[in-house]
Amino acid sequence: MATQDQAQATASTARRNEKVGQVVSTKMQKTIVVAVEMRKAHPKYKRIVRQTKKFYAHDEQSSARLGDMVRIRETRPLSKLKRWSLEEIVRRSMLAQIEDTAHEPVS
Repeated sequence: MATQDQAQATASTARRNEKVGQVVSTKMQKTIVVAVEMRKAHPKYKRIVRQTKKFYAHDEQSSARLGDMVRIRETRPLSKLKRWSLEEIVRRSMLAQIEDTAHEPVS
């Protein structure tokens, strides 16, 4: 009984990996591509180098738009490339707001 309670406690406290990045593509259905920028010191020259890596994330409501800053969380494999899911939209893009006003009918 006590071991079952401990297992549930460790499962709820076990944190999945999270990353914050910018949405670079929303062309697929329920999928977004998030570019995460990592800054690392070069091993020999000690200069800060920017590296970007793209992650495919599941977006159930298709709420994220191009340019948004989003938080993604690691999850079980959902497809060949998708191993992340959209956790929250941290900041909306100004580009997305401009597109919304462009699509509204002018009276």
